[in-house]
Amino acid sequence: MRSILRLLRSMKPYRKLIGLSWLSMACLVAADLAIPRMLQTTIDQGIARRDTGVIVQSVLIMIGLIVISAAATVGITVLSVRVSQSLAADMRRDLFARVLSFSFGNFDRLQTGQLMTRLSSDNAQIAQFVFMTMRMFLRAPLMIVGSLILMVLTNWQLALIMLFLMPATILVFVFYANKAQPLFMQVQGQLDRLNTVFQENLSGVRVVKAFVRARHENERFDTVNVHLMERSIRVGRFLAILLPILRYLVNLGIIAVIALGGILAMRGTLSVGQIIAFNSYLLWIMMALTNLGMMVGFISASDASAQRIFGVLDERPEVSDRPDAMALPSGEARLALEDVTFSYDGEDQEPVLKEITLAAEPGETIALLGATGSGKSSLINLLPRFYDVQGGRVAMDGLDVREVTLDSLRAQIGLVPQETVLFSGTIRDNIRYGRPEASDEEVIAAARAAQAHDFITDFPDGYDTVIGQRGVNLSGGQKQRLAIARALLMNPRVLLLDDSTSSVDVETEARIRAALDQFRAGRTVFLVAQRISSVLDADRIVVLDRGRIAALGNHLELMASSPIYREIYQSQLGNAVGGEHHEQ
Repeated sequence: MRSILRLLRSMKPYRKLIGLSWLSMACLVAADLAIPRMLQTTIDQGIARRDTGVIVQSVLIMIGLIVISAAATVGITVLSVRVSQSLAADMRRDLFARVLSFSFGNFDRLQTGQLMTRLSSDNAQIAQFVFMTMRMFLRAPLMIVGSLILMVLTNWQLALIMLFLMPATILVFVFYANKAQPLFMQVQGQLDRLNTVFQENLSGVRVVKAFVRARHENERFDTVNVHLMERSIRVGRFLAILLPILRYLVNLGIIAVIALGGILAMRGTLSVGQIIAFNSYLLWIMMALTNLGMMVGFISASDASAQRIFGVLDERPEVSDRPDAMALPSGEARLALEDVTFSYDGEDQEPVLKEITLAAEPGETIALLGATGSGKSSLINLLPRFYDVQGGRVAMDGLDVREVTLDSLRAQIGLVPQETVLFSGTIRDNIRYGRPEASDEEVIAAARAAQAHDFITDFPDGYDTVIGQRGVNLSGGQKQRLAIARALLMNPRVLLLDDSTSSVDVETEARIRAALDQFRAGRTVFLVAQRISSVLDADRIVVLDRGRIAALGNHLELMASSPIYREIYQSQLGNAVGGEHHEQ
């Protein structure tokens, strides 16, 4: 229950509201517990003695107590909603901020479906727990303690019955609390898997339909769905016995009260009003124990959810600023990889980059070429420090990128990723995503440079066209050109193009390259490409093979010295025609 205790500590910002709720709860419990005492007075001093004044007075007092109880209940409900929803909003905010702080390495381990479950289902469970705790869980102990005290004051001999009833009840609670929490963890784990499958199918629905795999995906979802159902039924079956056990124990107490109370009444040491009051307190205890029984499973489920939420909040970004990190000063944008070795899973896995040494001078364009899996995108991801190297270092203007702040480093780097990501909103908003303050003229200039202006103006709303979810109403080439425009608008010192023209035709690619030639002046550009036509004009071409630099030079040098480069060139552009033309 450590997670629950930590959750309760996180409610400190709302201690004033909670204190007001406790005050209302005390009034509620006091009013409810006073009613049996007034009922005893009505019977013993009013009805038994035929005193109408006592009866009327007692009835009026009980009506007042009922009004107080109702008002306190409304107040507690309003305060409970306020605190529970405020805490849930805080949790969502903190979770979202923590997720955004994660590095790429964290996302390699955490699945989208898991994070969605924590932000939605787990968070809703926490909100419900706080609401129920303030309304029900706090009331139950107060009602039990208050009823026990009044039982002793009413008749201490009858109160001895609780010495046997309470320990048995506590043992039942402890047993169920220890057994239920692991079961709820299993349920939430299955919910993770369900959300993961659902999220994958939403993202890849076009692929599912294109490959006629709807039946397969239905079966896969149904398997996970059935597992979730079975786990939930198992939990429900386990908890189904709890309430009958509690009712059985309390009913035993009621029988004992009637039997022993009857004997004492016949001896003249106990009045009818006292028996009725005592039974009323026992019924209050039964209601409180029933509520606690309902809360056992609820607390176990909430503890599991809190544990999963705090697990994400406690996760530390693999890449973060050092305590003594400095802001990267403006310089010439000279990038260098010095004997770099990198693996996605640390030193335990085979490195994807091995002993890479490469320097890029200001104004130079470095092209990365190689087969799929050769390490091109991995190298690109090291430059803005999306990952940290295991060996060697990445430096910008002589400074190790681990010694400067991430914000200052990435603010000077423009990235066009391999997988284009657009956000809901207008085309204008997406282009100036990295520079929200950019003017319309700057947005249009960046779009022109990316060869996007013409197709944008073809839309009826132009730059105010609303982009559908993940850019569904745009072609792949259009999305790539918007991503290029977004990067150019930042006016970065370093530009990283990770296969950013793979979805445009050759003619458009040529126009983009021509526009980038003017932009590249004084900037360092790293270009990853599958088409060899995209890299012919680069100052230097790096040929990667199985994570190592297999060859380095310009087009003419590599045609003469690198069999791998010649093989790629000839497979794409033919034996000699393109090469001879370029070499002339």
